[in-house]
Amino acid sequence: MTLGLPPDVVDTIRTIFAEQGERWLAELPALVDRRRRAWELELIGRPFAGGTHSFVAPVRRGDGSVAVLKIAVPDEENAGEATGMYCYRGDGAAHLYDFDPGSGALLLEWARPGIPLIAQPRIPLEGKAENARKIQIACALYRRLRRPPTEIPAGFPALPLVTDIVSEWEQQLSAPALTGYLPLAVTARARELRAWLTVPDGPLVIVNRDTHLGNIVAAEREPWLLIDPKAFLGEAAFDAGFLILKQVETQPDPIRASRMVAATADGLEVDRERARAWAYLRGVEEIAWSIEDDRPADAARYREVVAALS
Repeated sequence: MTLGLPPDVVDTIRTIFAEQGERWLAELPALVDRRRRAWELELIGRPFAGGTHSFVAPVRRGDGSVAVLKIAVPDEENAGEATGMYCYRGDGAAHLYDFDPGSGALLLEWARPGIPLIAQPRIPLEGKAENARKIQIACALYRRLRRPPTEIPAGFPALPLVTDIVSEWEQQLSAPALTGYLPLAVTARARELRAWLTVPDGPLVIVNRDTHLGNIVAAEREPWLLIDPKAFLGEAAFDAGFLILKQVETQPDPIRASRMVAATADGLEVDRERARAWAYLRGVEEIAWSIEDDRPADAARYREVVAALS
């Protein structure tokens, strides 16, 4: 069976990763073949659609059971995925069966039927009133996943730190393109919040950078399992940032945003103002990325989100 990566995945890899992406695409068939032989796997279906920069395909293992082979283009966000999955031990997340440090390949539990808690269209649906219960399902799952890291085996990468993200934001907030785009009051508020979040509130636990509800899928073993975690080590309230951002993005409005901050923070059992601060800075981060990638419509939308969170 040919690899057959979905065209949108190929296009994204080429656009985002340029030469690195082209090399990865060229090397992927041999890499898949090496993992197939080393782990005694048989490809039993075409790669799944819906991702951005990973080969993810169903396989049959040597003992007859099924699993998923995942190989991603390495980047700073997915650096901690294997370690996070190892620490979860299948408790609320798909099981990690094996990991190859050399390639970053993962052999994972196949969460079937795999229907996402909320599908991810261009404009998120998380903020719709009818999805409020699903937000609370996600909050309960992320509370459960929150834990200090276990002893990590040799070959597994250390979990990246949220404090490093906060440090990087200082440089981002000084970029002329961003300061020229946003009102002075917005960047001043962002600097103030960044300084506040520099010191973590409470113990460091495993948290996630990408808490949208498309990463929570229906499964046979449990009603819902997390897949594709962007695992970091940081304070518990960090989980709230992206989850709130996605809700507010649905319909940026200050009154609705305040309700979403309160409900999400309470569902995650974290401080409301820390949750708001993380969402605000994640919004500014999205503006910076949108400007860098020449996506003016996205930048304008996230500017409305930040305004609603002010």
